[in-house]
Parts: sequence; C-alpha cells; structure tokens
Amino acid sequence: MQLVVGVAFNKNGRVYNFEVKERNFEINDEVIVSTEKGLQFGYVMTEVKEINTDDYSIPLKPVIRMADAKDKSTNTKNIKEAAKALEEAKKIAAELGLDMRLVDSNYTFDRKQLFFNFISDDRIDFRELAKRLAQIYKTRIELRQIGVRDEVKRIGGNGVCGRELCCCTFLSDFESVSIKMAKEQNIALNPSKISGNCGRLMCCLKYEQEAYSEKLARLPKIGAIVKTSS
Repeated sequence: MQLVVGVAFNKNGRVYNFEVKERNFEINDEVIVSTEKGLQFGYVMTEVKEINTDDYSIPLKPVIRMADAKDKSTNTKNIKEAAKALEEAKKIAAELGLDMRLVDSNYTFDRKQLFFNFISDDRIDFRELAKRLAQIYKTRIELRQIGVRDEVKRIGGNGVCGRELCCCTFLSDFESVSIKMAKEQNIALNPSKISGNCGRLMCCLKYEQEAYSEKLARLPKIGAIVKTSS
C-alpha cells in the first residue's frame, strides 16, 4: 500500500495522484510536485489516502514539498509571463494565417516547458509557430489541441440547474454522451434543454443512464399486454 494525495495544476483541472510520505496534507494546500514534464506548482484536491500500488503500471511521482512564499511568488510570476506569451503567440499565429484559437498558456514551475492550448475544427500544422516561440522564449514549446468542453471547464460557469458546472467541480474526465441517452430518459429533444454551456450534450445525461438502461431492459414495452398474478 502507498500513501497518495490528489493534486491539480489549476483549481478546475484534472486531478492526479502523487506519492506522499506523511498525512500532513490538507485540501487547498499548495505544493510542488515532480512530473514527467518537470516540476509543477499544484493544489491539493483530495485528502491523503492509501492505494494498492499494484493498480499502477508505473511508479507514481512524488510531492516534493509544501509550497513556501518564494514558490508562490515564482508561480505568480510564471502565470503573468505565460499570459504575455499567449498574446505573442496569437500575433504570430495570425501572421502565419493559422486557423486556430489559442485559449491559454502555462509554464512548468521550473520554466523548462511552455504549453499552449488551442481550439480548431481542423488539424493544424503549427511547427513554424512552435519554432518561432522557441526562439523567443528559449524553452521547449508544446501546443495542445483541446475541445470546447475543455475550454468551458477552464472558464467556469453555472448550468441550467443553477449550480456550478459539474466539469468545474468534480468531473475530471469527459465520458461519451449520446442523443440516445436523452431519448431513453424520455427528455424532450430540444437542443436548448439538453445542451450544456459548451454547446455539447450535457454530461449529466450520463449519470442515471445505467439505471434507465437496466429498467428499460426489464420493463414491458409501451402498449404491451401484461398479465399479473392478482
């Protein structure tokens, strides 16, 4: 068994497990962790828990330390510098005529990599953009294409239920949602009623689908003749 804690690199981001040696971590603590990309500044999102190491094919990366005042200052500086880099990247992309919308950027804590997320309906050849950015910022550049769901998760907001969006609170992964689910749940197929802020089908259609599928498989069809013992 191994002690782990869930850490996200931004408050609405995906939560990853990291190894810890002690239980002295609380939710919302700020920490420095080791990743395959380098050191990262993160936020503790779960309580410390024990897991079976056999469930993981590769060893978990560790939490290096609790973030101190200097670490927090460095992170704030990185956020500001990444925002400036995003504006520069937008200018270069426009010059190159690339049909892409750059939405955010971030440095690793040690500034060994600079990431840019973008949205596009097509595949984009961004090699020249990456080359020019690397010449300017003297670090490794990585551009990642994301979907509209990921963008809304980063922006945040409230759903039609009046509560904060699920993707901004507890959903770390997006599962497939289909129009068939809405039909089986007898929901009116009105796009404005079954679409989320991202314009895609609402994630909550998935929550009760298993129960609906199980019941529909056992209950008689509409119009069927049913005989009972009474």
